[in-house]
Amino acid sequence: MFTGIIESLGKVEGLESEGSNLHLKISSSITSELKIDQSVSHNGVCLTVVQIEENVYTVTAIQETLKLTNLNALKIGDIVNLERAMLSSARLDGHMVQGHVDDTAKCIAVEESDGSWYYRFEYKPTPEHLLVDKGSVCINGVSLTVVEPVDNQFSVAIIPYTHEHTTFKNLHAGDNVNLEFDIIGKYIGKYFEVYKNAYLGK
Repeated sequence: MFTGIIESLGKVEGLESEGSNLHLKISSSITSELKIDQSVSHNGVCLTVVQIEENVYTVTAIQETLKLTNLNALKIGDIVNLERAMLSSARLDGHMVQGHVDDTAKCIAVEESDGSWYYRFEYKPTPEHLLVDKGSVCINGVSLTVVEPVDNQFSVAIIPYTHEHTTFKNLHAGDNVNLEFDIIGKYIGKYFEVYKNAYLGK
């Protein structure tokens, strides 16, 4: 479980394919604190540390993960958002994030507005992937508040601190991002489908 509050940035130092899997070698300021089998969120994707060599650690993404996320577009030198799993004694400063990406979205506009930034995204809405104004969404591992969701688009507002300390400063129109929808909204959508099919007919 994560909070969506980015802890550090990592740099992709190596990419190695093995069958349908992709091994990602990442350097970061928190590598010395990691342990084998530890879960770390990479752009919102929960991956397990399988190897540590000095300042570089390795995680592996399987085919299903590569299919649902933007990890397969990473290149050596790219920067990723990192967050270690939350401690049970820590404050939940963001929202409940599982690190299980639901889909990707395309950034369609970036607008600077008097010191902050508005990013607008286009995605494929489904009954289970609900967005409500002022609700929560996780974008590339960052817990954010939804602004003006209409049809298949929504925006988020980024404050200067978040812009500087995450990969949002490198995000441009046309880029794809990882989306994780609010788990509470997903449960509500699923329960409604079950109720509708059981009591209202399909």
